[in-house]
Amino acid sequence: MSKEKMPVNNMKLPLKKLADQVIVITGASSGIGLVTARMAAAKGAKVVAAARNEEALKKLVDELKSKGQSAMYVVADVSKEEDVYRIAEMAIAEFGHFDTWVNNAGVSIYGHGTEISTPDMKQMFEVNFWGVVYGTKTAAKHFKETGQPSAIINVGSIFGNKASLIQSIYASSKFAVHGWTESIRMEFEKDHVPISVTLIQPGKIDTPYNEHAHSYLEHQPTHIGMVYPPDAVAEAILFAAEKPTRDVYVGGQSKFLTVLSHMLPRFTDKFVEKVMHPSQYDSRPSKPKEESSLYHAGYGLHERGTNKGWIRKKSYYVKATKNPVLATVAVTSLALIGMKLLKHKK
Repeated sequence: MSKEKMPVNNMKLPLKKLADQVIVITGASSGIGLVTARMAAAKGAKVVAAARNEEALKKLVDELKSKGQSAMYVVADVSKEEDVYRIAEMAIAEFGHFDTWVNNAGVSIYGHGTEISTPDMKQMFEVNFWGVVYGTKTAAKHFKETGQPSAIINVGSIFGNKASLIQSIYASSKFAVHGWTESIRMEFEKDHVPISVTLIQPGKIDTPYNEHAHSYLEHQPTHIGMVYPPDAVAEAILFAAEKPTRDVYVGGQSKFLTVLSHMLPRFTDKFVEKVMHPSQYDSRPSKPKEESSLYHAGYGLHERGTNKGWIRKKSYYVKATKNPVLATVAVTSLALIGMKLLKHKK
């Protein structure tokens, strides 16, 4: 008679220190992925950088190696399952294994939902959702074979909890990522598989995201208002790589909008319609669709975008997440704000 598997609390898994890890990062040629790769390598991790832009990846790996850091790259399109499998194969061939897999690659479409072509919608889901599914399945297969505590980290979005205008299909893809992440986390824990699953939920981040977007708009997609640095997202990702964490919100705006939408859904609708809609584009003419990275690699090695507004230096919410006491205070404060708004509404 076979022995029953011992119960596993996936939020208490003893993950390795970064200096002892091999970490796979998709979408590593620019923005959040690029910053995460550089930060992980600086902390001693062996980095497997994956993206479609080979020129950018080669320069990144040469840069890291010139500093005495360990890295390799894999040219891969996460919308193709066979490419994702190849990332794992090459990582194992080079380093023997990997410990953390970061599903970060993504792209947005700006435009009114009913005016976006169906092929463009499907392609976005291939990248943003199916790329995460392929990465999760590929990583899980390897982790189950090694039997060692490991981590899968999926990068979601502020728009994965509360949708936005003119990014309807992007929001839909992130809603799907959030649902997939929650489901697979519960499956692993129920089946006693020692894999930590984290959902990173960034607010507006200052990356080339807007420049790489596929735009149907007359004016250029841009983040306007409070915008956070990609370093804050990288910090959240690497924290989760060492310490099992269910969710990490990057920026108080992400957590606040999530709480507000649950407490005051209709009020939040009106808030998004009035405030967030005009904060997604500026007065410049929009770049043509042909220059987007929906179907091919965008330009690489740029950490920041062409966004406008208050560019924060850090996310205090990420700092608080790393400290349980501060995290409790932050969540309580946001709840109190929501309750005051609810009382005012009544």
